[in-house]
Amino acid sequence: MRVPVVAIDGPSASGKGTIAKRVADALGFHYLESGALYRLVALLALEKNLTGEEALARAAERMAVAFKGDAIWLEGREVTAEVRAEEVGIRASEVARMPAVREALLTRQRAFRQPPGLVADGRDMATVVFPDAALKIFLTASPEIRAERRYKQLKEKGIDANLRALSRDLQERDARDANRPVAPLVPAADSVVVDSTALGIEAVVEQVLRLCRERQVGQA
Repeated sequence: MRVPVVAIDGPSASGKGTIAKRVADALGFHYLESGALYRLVALLALEKNLTGEEALARAAERMAVAFKGDAIWLEGREVTAEVRAEEVGIRASEVARMPAVREALLTRQRAFRQPPGLVADGRDMATVVFPDAALKIFLTASPEIRAERRYKQLKEKGIDANLRALSRDLQERDARDANRPVAPLVPAADSVVVDSTALGIEAVVEQVLRLCRERQVGQA
């Protein structure tokens, strides 16, 4: 039998990373934050002034990446804080529009599928990377709530932020992700849509775990 996958897609600041980590811990599954791979390509692009799709695809294919606990390493150095910067996130959304980059990262993403199972979050986990996932979730929330969550998150990390600018950036990123020609951000036909606007983290996690139990995925 194929290794089971729980695929959680959704727009920026929908909470999919937090939810996916907690679900993975509850199930004893591996975890893939696919967005981190695109952020790493974006970081390289910004640091080395890479602009062409071919150059970025080569970087995506060759970059030395390691995930050690919550730490992210690139080319032998820890870049956990750097990849979370808003500038990197905006560039990552632009990089993700490039078909050659997406193709270069596809094999890397699928390699995370190892026993006993995987919880993967991103924007095309259910539609492109793991179309045979045992459970597909599309996690969303209102733009206002997502902007507020991102603002609070940045403030807690001591990063200066402007709520209005964050809201504008999120809307622009949503539009880019939804309208890109390759792997646009849309729910898979068989995804369960979960709106977290009025829900806390624990409530969303329990909802996902309940769906896992119903479909006999893992030991939730």
